[in-house]
Amino acid sequence: MRKTLPFLLLLSLSQVALSQDLMTPERLWQLGRITAPRLTSDGNNIVYDVSIPNITENKSSTKKYLLPIGGGQPQEITSGETYLTNNRISPDGKYKINIQDVKIQKVSGTDFYPELAKSNVQIYESLNIRHWDAWEDGAFSHLVISASDGSGEPKDIMAEEPYDCPQKPFGGDEDFTWSPDSKQIIYVTKKKSGTDYAVSTNTDIYAYAIGSGLTTNISEGLMGYDTHPAFSGQGVLAWLSMKRDGYESDKNDIVTKVGSSILNLTQHWDGTVNSFVWSNDSKKIYFTAALSGTIQLFEVDYPGLTKKMPAIKQITNGDFDINTIVGQAGNTLVVSRTDMNHASELYGVNLTSGQQSQLTYVNDAVYNKLKLSRIEKRFVTTTDNKQMPVWIIYPPDFDATKKYPTLLYCQGGPQSALTQFYSFRWNFQLMAANGYIIVAPDRRGMPGLGVAWNEQISKDWGGQVMQDYLSAIDNVAQENFVDKTRLGCVGASYGGYSVFYLAGIHQNRFKTFIAHDGVFNMKSMYGTTEELWFVNWDMGGPYWNNNAATQKSYADFDPSSKVDHWNTPILIFQGGKDFRVPIGQGLEAFTAAQLRGIKSKLVYLPEENHWVSSPQNALVWQHEFFRWLKETL
Repeated sequence: MRKTLPFLLLLSLSQVALSQDLMTPERLWQLGRITAPRLTSDGNNIVYDVSIPNITENKSSTKKYLLPIGGGQPQEITSGETYLTNNRISPDGKYKINIQDVKIQKVSGTDFYPELAKSNVQIYESLNIRHWDAWEDGAFSHLVISASDGSGEPKDIMAEEPYDCPQKPFGGDEDFTWSPDSKQIIYVTKKKSGTDYAVSTNTDIYAYAIGSGLTTNISEGLMGYDTHPAFSGQGVLAWLSMKRDGYESDKNDIVTKVGSSILNLTQHWDGTVNSFVWSNDSKKIYFTAALSGTIQLFEVDYPGLTKKMPAIKQITNGDFDINTIVGQAGNTLVVSRTDMNHASELYGVNLTSGQQSQLTYVNDAVYNKLKLSRIEKRFVTTTDNKQMPVWIIYPPDFDATKKYPTLLYCQGGPQSALTQFYSFRWNFQLMAANGYIIVAPDRRGMPGLGVAWNEQISKDWGGQVMQDYLSAIDNVAQENFVDKTRLGCVGASYGGYSVFYLAGIHQNRFKTFIAHDGVFNMKSMYGTTEELWFVNWDMGGPYWNNNAATQKSYADFDPSSKVDHWNTPILIFQGGKDFRVPIGQGLEAFTAAQLRGIKSKLVYLPEENHWVSSPQNALVWQHEFFRWLKETL
């Protein structure tokens, strides 16, 4: 590694010198990343962080800024505490919330045999034994309250229960909030443990009363994910809610509760909500949702106790993603925005007209020197006569009289939206800068095209969605500027599964494949993944079930069953700490390719999970990705 990395960096520097106006892996990993934007207590400024990866140190450095919403230059600050409201402090200032890991269950050998202090053993009697990239150690994240002045004893409001808040692996401060009167803490948890936890998505919203110490389930009877509780200025509680237990990608609705009355504000709307905030006057809720290959901003009226179905209005429209809603300042909503040519920046959205004004310019110095890709959305007719949006990303200085190698990009999820996102791994701008056309279809299973389209992929992984992929690449391959002899197929997670599956059915369309952390063997996937609710729903249950849908998943839709048709070079990336799609999936696929005599390569990342987070690992990933394409395409 000590010899290889400098060589790669020197090679990259020479490439940069030859292509100063194109995106490179090194430039991509020099971009600033805006994180944690919040409005100041007075509502007049934004505090945000900019994180920049340091390749040499193999970590990121972060700076904090204060920016006036009404105009002006960002000012670097050392701390945001003096400008921001501390949401962990109760509104009356008397209490504060801390998060502590509380050891509750015995797991390690020394838990059971303290005299064997040098033992290294984990002992489990039920699932869940690991999650995302960490083994369960018997400790649970709990909310602990104490007096803000430090007096008295802290109190664990979850009473030594084996449940988490914030939720693991990705939960944060959005999982709890104070009531406006400071009398309650509202929090999210899933009160299930062991095997029951592994097969259920039924989180609930709980209210802990400060005075009595009593806890009440305020979402009782709602059986799916209930998350992101937030109060309006008038004290009305809203949260995101899914209906069905075990379905992690169910339609996500905004519900409100006053007394015992729960009202679903978006149940009549044919879409699924990403995130929301209350308006300052408590009369509306602003939310984001996928729409035809983008993420847009919407508003829904709050009808109070009338229970009338409220009007929903789309505020923004265009080829971009509205990702994070930061907050409202007058008639302006501060949001973060991306597109396939630009990393996240902060914008102000006029709530009347939908017009947007850019507020931050973190990466303009880089982008202003680059030739950008042309991005086009077309609609392709599928084999079942539906109109499917397909993004096409062209190389800078695209010349329609030339022929270009072309990549079919397969999105993961399997029900994640393919929108105007900006990835630091699957970066379309970088792929196009290397001379490739990218075809990115909003195939079956994606939100933004109606609930039915979104749900059609469940228990049909290798069905219509595969025809959607082929319809997309076949349509674009008809263009004279596409070199039909140089088509590639790439993807991660469910996209990696798609690569493995298409490798067995593509009928010589593709010249090369690249899969990252993809599902290869459905049976071993079921037996080793951690969130069993996911495979139970999407595959129809365990492989020993005899119903037709389940057997089709494990037989017809299993990529490993089609290896006898593999005949095309394949590069396989696999993370060692990926417990969602565990290491065996990548190893099995590589072994199969090698034993069939197919040109293949395994890039194993032992310290990475389902993603690639380390800057140097990410650069190795990029170099291997493009080296493989140059060798095989």
